[in-house]
Amino acid sequence: MEFSHIPVLFEETIESLDVQSDGIYVDCTAGGGNHSAAILQRLGGQGRLICLDRDPDAIETVTARFAGDSRVSVVHTRYSAVADVLSSLRISSVNGILMDIGVSSHQVDTAERGFSFHKDAPLDMRMSREGTTAADLCNTLSWQQLAEIFTRYGEEKFSVRIAKAICEEREKCPVTTTAGLAEIISSAVPAAAKRGGHPARKVFQALRIAVNDELGELERGLQSAFECLAENGRLSVITFHSLEDRIVKQTMHKWCEGCTCPPEFPVCVCGNKPKAKLLFRKPVVPSQEELERNPRSRSSKLRTCIKLPNQ
Repeated sequence: MEFSHIPVLFEETIESLDVQSDGIYVDCTAGGGNHSAAILQRLGGQGRLICLDRDPDAIETVTARFAGDSRVSVVHTRYSAVADVLSSLRISSVNGILMDIGVSSHQVDTAERGFSFHKDAPLDMRMSREGTTAADLCNTLSWQQLAEIFTRYGEEKFSVRIAKAICEEREKCPVTTTAGLAEIISSAVPAAAKRGGHPARKVFQALRIAVNDELGELERGLQSAFECLAENGRLSVITFHSLEDRIVKQTMHKWCEGCTCPPEFPVCVCGNKPKAKLLFRKPVVPSQEELERNPRSRSSKLRTCIKLPNQ
């Protein structure tokens, strides 16, 4: 199976990990294995790489791609389970962890996965191919629950109108296809809202995030990954929209924060010390050349932190 995915900020991400030849690294979102392959090129015979992904298509791809390489372990799981995976492999800590958050090019471009409103397909959106689908949400939740999802995860200002329109249409016929949902959304919003791009974009994003619990997974994954880092180990995270980036930014800021005592205190009483430091003061964003080569990279940001020794 071909798992086509164009990694964004590719060179910047690999450089941010500062791969050591004898180190241990985790690619938490292996996808087609492009990041993993670049890490392996920098590893020597004693190095080790663990590839994780919740998508069975990705697991099939990287298993075939790295077959015969004893340095690689491939595990089908969510990245929030990284600590459990490393424990099962008897690895106490690692030198670097990479997370490339969000939907892959393969998932978007494979029509039957149901991620895209550009192609008519079953309304699925499950990264793992297991559990509740987007169609399940559209046909079972109340309009209030749907509107909350569209507002929280899509920042859609016409959430109520769209949610009510979905509930009205499903009374006539279940909402089961991407094209059907896109048409309902388009008919529910005013004409002016259609001038800045397809009106279904934010709703599809919101449903995808809800189906896959992407923000909850990110919060759990960040904490689990940081705990697995060795001293001076690096965690690099690529995000694709403001909701993800906000979580990463705030979480890394908390790790990097020192004393939180009020400024009028003569001495520190909180005892809080920084656990990490940022590699970049601001997130790395795509160059103009990359934007022209790969328009999907336009909203991507890379943030990296380095775990400090225990003080």
